[in-house]
Amino acid sequence: AVQADGLLVMDVGDAVRHADLVMMLTPDERMPEIYAREVEPHLRENAALGFAHGFAYHFQKLIPRADLAVFLVAPKGPGVLVRQRYQQGGGVICLVAAGQDPKDDARRIAQSYAIAIGGGRIGLMDTTFRDEAETDLFGEQAVLCGGASELIRAGFETLVEAGYPPEMAYFECCHELKQVVDLIYEHGIAGMRGEISNTAEYGDLTRGRRVIGPEVRRAMREILEEVRSGRFADEWMAEHAAGLSKMRALGERDAGHPIEAVGARLRAAMRGAD
Repeated sequence: AVQADGLLVMDVGDAVRHADLVMMLTPDERMPEIYAREVEPHLRENAALGFAHGFAYHFQKLIPRADLAVFLVAPKGPGVLVRQRYQQGGGVICLVAAGQDPKDDARRIAQSYAIAIGGGRIGLMDTTFRDEAETDLFGEQAVLCGGASELIRAGFETLVEAGYPPEMAYFECCHELKQVVDLIYEHGIAGMRGEISNTAEYGDLTRGRRVIGPEVRRAMREILEEVRSGRFADEWMAEHAAGLSKMRALGERDAGHPIEAVGARLRAAMRGAD
């Protein structure tokens, strides 16, 4: 045990040794080494092993012992939001799944855990490790993070190259995106169109598929195949093992994009005006 802030805390091995259920709430890339070193040697027989994301288990980066009940509870929101909603008496919808299930109780354990963290107050949705892991990776890469980030930069670059002020380009292609996304979150895509101007709606309906056309859809199918085949999982684990040099270099490249400097300046000005 170690002393931290005046409290006596068990080390990981002692904590695992006394537990019937262990949740692996660690980064995907570190999960295999943490499990092998800190968890499996101490796990009692017939314990339950849970995950909040199916990556390591589905792509077999981590192979649990055969006696363990393996389950998934994936809240559809970040940990900070899960905790916040729980403290407010609410919750976040949770995806639940069973993996290996030697005693036929993994799904029941998953449902119980999801209810305990507040998911039962909003809703639980049955899934599989495969579906959760593969759709999550695809969504992050093609739409939510990779796709959205590149679409914003492309729009910004197009306006600036055409001679428009970068500040105007930032507002139109980045700043106002949240307003549209909030409308989609509340009302869906069709409902969002009912909340914007007729001009914006007509432009959406007649031009959107020219931007996201056949070439983009082909690229999305390629990205999905890389996810489903495990090639992305292998690439990411190899990048982690190599010290993340490629990831850092690409991050530095994008951090130096002109939209970042313009955005920082405008956000600071807007905060000062509040």
